[in-house]
Amino acid sequence: MPPHHIAGAILVAVIWGFNFAAIRIGLDSFPPLLMTALRFVGAAIPVLWLARPANAPWRLMLAVAFTWYVGQFVFLFSAMAESVPPGLAAVIVHTQAPLTIVFALLIGERPTAKQATGVGVAVLGLALVGASVGGASVGAVTVIGFGLALMSATSWAVGNILSKRLGKIDLNMVAWLSLLAPLPSLALSLWLEGPSVIVTSIAQASWASWLAIAYLAIMATLVAYLIWGSLLRLYPASAVTPFALLVPVISAIVSYIFFDERFGPLRLSGMALIVAGLAVIAWPTTRSPPRA
Repeated sequence: MPPHHIAGAILVAVIWGFNFAAIRIGLDSFPPLLMTALRFVGAAIPVLWLARPANAPWRLMLAVAFTWYVGQFVFLFSAMAESVPPGLAAVIVHTQAPLTIVFALLIGERPTAKQATGVGVAVLGLALVGASVGGASVGAVTVIGFGLALMSATSWAVGNILSKRLGKIDLNMVAWLSLLAPLPSLALSLWLEGPSVIVTSIAQASWASWLAIAYLAIMATLVAYLIWGSLLRLYPASAVTPFALLVPVISAIVSYIFFDERFGPLRLSGMALIVAGLAVIAWPTTRSPPRA
């Protein structure tokens, strides 16, 4: 991979690493369900004029939009609104990788020994993080918050399995999925958060929260997915996906610097094991050259 493509992969990891900080800022003004709708309205509008007819069944696209976009981010935003800080949220949500491997068993895929090892390490780390939740200390993560973050990872993993039937995920597909996501998100917001909360939030939102929505829509959704999708079309997934391991690391560093997030020994050990498990799963296997 040439240096400019490596730089592109690192740029995506940085964009997604700051994504969780933007979510935290946006939640200061917007409730989580409304913020999900606003994110994807902002992502769909700039590319509507580029959208071509979707080359996939609408029922499948709706299922992917509900799991990949609506479910993942409704649960993630709700978890962070409840109690989960950005750095920890990034680590928990990225357990979608081992969860995807587990769910792939349902469609007949069998994990390799390396993947099974990575799943085991990540699950052990998740158990340690789970053991650290609760309590009355400042910044403590509640069981509800931890459960919502885990549901976000689960929804992402289910979307991964469904998206395998969509074929190539390009900018056109991202545009259509972004267009399908706001309506159910807004309907949930109207039902659970209420019209008065929606109106008040939009009217009184700070400029920083609006900038956070713009970052989530344009940078974290359109720009990052466009670069990432381009790299996946040029190189094997095994060469590209390890760069995603930087995301929870960058997010934890950003959260430590800007939000004073602290990690106790048990939680830090669990987070380290989750990242180690992801590394085992994602890192390409080196093969010795064939003998003459």
